[in-house]
Amino acid sequence: MTTSDQAQQQAQWTLEGLLELFEPRPDGDNRFIAQTGLAGADDRQVVEGTQVLAQAIVAVAKRFPGKSVRSAYAVFARVVLVGPPVVLDIDVLSEGRSTATAVVTASQNGKRCITVTVLADVPSGDVIRHHLPKADVVGPAAAQPAIMPMSGREVRLVDVVDVNSPDEVGPPELYAWLHYDPIPGRDELAKALIAYFTGHLGISTTMRAHEGIGTAQAHLTVSTAPMTISVSFHEPVQWQGWLLYGHESTQVGAGMSHVRGTVHTEDGQLLASFCQDGLIRPLRSSDTGIKEQSRL
Repeated sequence: MTTSDQAQQQAQWTLEGLLELFEPRPDGDNRFIAQTGLAGADDRQVVEGTQVLAQAIVAVAKRFPGKSVRSAYAVFARVVLVGPPVVLDIDVLSEGRSTATAVVTASQNGKRCITVTVLADVPSGDVIRHHLPKADVVGPAAAQPAIMPMSGREVRLVDVVDVNSPDEVGPPELYAWLHYDPIPGRDELAKALIAYFTGHLGISTTMRAHEGIGTAQAHLTVSTAPMTISVSFHEPVQWQGWLLYGHESTQVGAGMSHVRGTVHTEDGQLLASFCQDGLIRPLRSSDTGIKEQSRL
């Protein structure tokens, strides 16, 4: 496949199409059906785990009308493949006047793949308030356009040209400016969209500190995958213009990395905080028998 063919294929992804994917359809009590969407870059057949996380957030918001999703913790136990729909079963642990908790199990072809524990509540007024300030980095106009094609989304990286390159070495941190058009008006869709990008740059952030390794090698010589992601939403989740995703890798070793992150508006409001545990391991010889498009 040529570079132009790859770009054309990736460009089939649109923000409007992604937001439609985030809308699972009800299928009886406490069950929703979600679609997987298109294959990814280089005909990649593995669905982004954060796409299912986003779908779970929307499903729980529909299950608890009148409450706001405040946090979600996902464990990606098995890959979800492009094609068959995903079944989201909601196990309600508690549902009170102020808070509600549910565990969403995402299954495909009868196999459980992902669990997402979600806390929802009715926001109250402040007793006290503070937040971590936005990092002092260049704005989106001075940042480097990233090759992450999606119609309706623009990504710009701070002080990084090629986020996947093993030759770009720096501190284990990455800052990315994102611009969406349209910006969802519904609270749960806005939160789903914020959660979707929390898994995209974590492993690249970790690898950036180590010469000779980069995410360009992922699924070829190195096995990589987000294994857990937690995201907390700080009310209200509303914005105009650009969002700044900050990533900091605090540790890597024994085959796993840990990254913590923040999502700020241009004017410095902290919308969300997140963490990711990522798998970074040598590609096993047995994995080479799996098509590259389906490997971790």
